[in-house]
Amino acid sequence: MGYDPVSVAPVGATLGEGPVWIARDQALWFVDIKGRRIHRFDQEGGHLRSWDAPAQPGWVLPAEGGDLLIGLQGGIHRFDPGTGRFTMIAQVEADRPGNRLNDACTDPEGRIWLGSMDDGERAETGRFYRFEDGRVTDAGLPPVSITNGPAVSPDGRLFYHVDTLGRTIHVCDLSQDGTLGPSRLFARIEDGAGYPDGPTVDGEGHVWIGLFAGWAARRYAPDGRLVETARFPTANITKLAFGGADLRTVYATTAAKDLDAAARDAQPDAGNLFSFRADVPGVPVTPAKVP
Repeated sequence: MGYDPVSVAPVGATLGEGPVWIARDQALWFVDIKGRRIHRFDQEGGHLRSWDAPAQPGWVLPAEGGDLLIGLQGGIHRFDPGTGRFTMIAQVEADRPGNRLNDACTDPEGRIWLGSMDDGERAETGRFYRFEDGRVTDAGLPPVSITNGPAVSPDGRLFYHVDTLGRTIHVCDLSQDGTLGPSRLFARIEDGAGYPDGPTVDGEGHVWIGLFAGWAARRYAPDGRLVETARFPTANITKLAFGGADLRTVYATTAAKDLDAAARDAQPDAGNLFSFRADVPGVPVTPAKVP
C-alpha cells in the first residue's frame, strides 16, 4: 500500500512523542518533551488543546476509571485536564537526576512498561521498568543510553524494546506473570537510514517503527522482515499510534530537534502531528491498572 502522510496539527514540537489513541475520548494524546507540553487532538473537527507540564513529559497513557497518566521526568503522575494538576503516584530513578522517562506502553494485563534515558543522550543509564500493583520494578534488560518502546504483541506474548543509538530493535518472550525471557535481535537499522525511535504493533503483529533522521516509518513482519515503508516530508519521525473508529488512521509524532535554520526552512512541517490511512488496523490500548 502506498502511504501519504499529511500534517494534521501544526504544533511545531521540538520533540513530539508518546502518541496514544484513547477511545473513550475519541482523541489522540501526545507530548512535546522538550517543549514541556501535553497535547490532545480531537479527530472530529481537528481541535487541538494543550497544557503546560512542570517537567519533561515522555508519554501519556489511559488508566482504568478515566484517569490519565503522564510519565514526567522523575516519576509517574496522574493528570487532571480540568485543572491542569499533576499528582505523583510513583517515583522512577529519583537517584538519577540526569535521566528522564522517554516512552511507555500497557500490556493486555494492564501493566505499564516504561523506559528511561540519559537526558544528555550519552551515558548508558537508560533502563526499562514494569509498573504493577503500585510498584516500579527493573525489567532486567541491559542498560542503554536511549531506550524506546517498549511495545507488546497483540497476544501479550512478545515484548519489543529499542536501543536507539545502537540502531537495534530486540524482542523477548513475555510471560503472563510479567516475566521477560532472554532478548534476541529482531531488526537492525542500517547506516544512513536513521535511528529507530518508538515502536508500535498492529493487529497482525507487525511492528511499526519511527525513524529519527530517517524521513520514514517502517513496518516489519513478526519474523523481522521489512515489508513496508511510509515516507514523510520531514526527517525526524518519533512514534506512530493507530486511532479512529476503525483503528486504521495512523498518527505520527515528529520532531524539529537537531534541525538547523536551513533544515527548518526546508521542513516547515517538522514537529507537527501527521496522519495516514493503513489497511491493517491497530490494537486497542488497554487502560493501565493503578491502585
